[in-house]
Amino acid sequence: MSSVSRSRITIRMEAAVVVLSLALVASNGVNGNTLTILQAPEFVSFQKGEWPISGEKVPDLVALTMGFSVQEELSWPGLQAGPLFQRPRANVLVVVRGADDLTLPQKVASYPLENAVPFTLDNVAETVHALFAEDTPVVLQLAPSEERLYMLGKANAVFEDLPVTLQQIRARLSQEGSVLASLPLNSLSRNSEADLLFLSEVQVLHDITALLQRHRHLAKDHSPDLYSLELSGLEELSRLYGKDSPQYKDATEILSSVLQKFAEDVYSLYGNSAVVEVVTVKTFEAPLTRKSRSILESKQISNPGSPYNLAYKYNFQYAVVFNIVLWLMIALALAVIVVAYNLWNMDPGYDSIIYRMTNQKIRMD
Repeated sequence: MSSVSRSRITIRMEAAVVVLSLALVASNGVNGNTLTILQAPEFVSFQKGEWPISGEKVPDLVALTMGFSVQEELSWPGLQAGPLFQRPRANVLVVVRGADDLTLPQKVASYPLENAVPFTLDNVAETVHALFAEDTPVVLQLAPSEERLYMLGKANAVFEDLPVTLQQIRARLSQEGSVLASLPLNSLSRNSEADLLFLSEVQVLHDITALLQRHRHLAKDHSPDLYSLELSGLEELSRLYGKDSPQYKDATEILSSVLQKFAEDVYSLYGNSAVVEVVTVKTFEAPLTRKSRSILESKQISNPGSPYNLAYKYNFQYAVVFNIVLWLMIALALAVIVVAYNLWNMDPGYDSIIYRMTNQKIRMD
């Protein structure tokens, strides 16, 4: 065999090794805008494939995994219909902003995310609260970076000790049992604001699982729970240090391992009946603005019948019912007017059979 042929074979083998290594990295990593299913029960069937899903359809996907109906049909082959009388006990959605590459090897499926627009799970939260208002569903939506908290239900008292503001979370980092004692910080500093923001979000994930472990009855009731967490610590680190910096790489490794453990802990606490999704976006196409709601907010007189300071629930059948009532009232009003007009212009001697018979009897007498 000539040296030219040997060199060609060597080049081909090296190229095959490179392609194989890239394929392994792609299979274990999450690149760019991606929806990753970390944990899911067997009766929630996610199909493996490269089917893209729009960011605005993620709330509908969460509702369908919990067994709720949606306004528009989700024609997406990634999720197949499951048993009618089985639904997961919880759905946990974690949105990671500024993530360029996360290594999540233990996952159920991963899908490309298109049209990465901001979204909320408000409709799903309202559905959970409306259907299970008498039980103790956990509905928690939290964004530590923006200090946004949205909670519903009787289980709020359990999460009152959860640090919400950045000041509270940073104070929690200095207490006993914080994540600083167990995480390999490496290039991350405790004196940097961006580093503390990232570590604060990791602390929130740890505290949520710790609270659930102390209150296991919340994970064993019949009402489904909903968690929505938005993390933007990586985005701040990439903005401050750059994505090629050791701080960003160390934070990415820490967050990957923390998310993997967080998903496993939640999945175990709910008896292997929880769906855990991770949405990674480099950046949202539009800013997300919503009004935060305090867990200690007093009642509003606009809806005194609601003990949870909720607005009146909008019914999508309102227009139909309104038209039925409106035209029925108009028809009844016209009928009353016609009957009243005929009665007013009636001649008792000729138009009424009662008076007609009376006149005949008088004439006969």
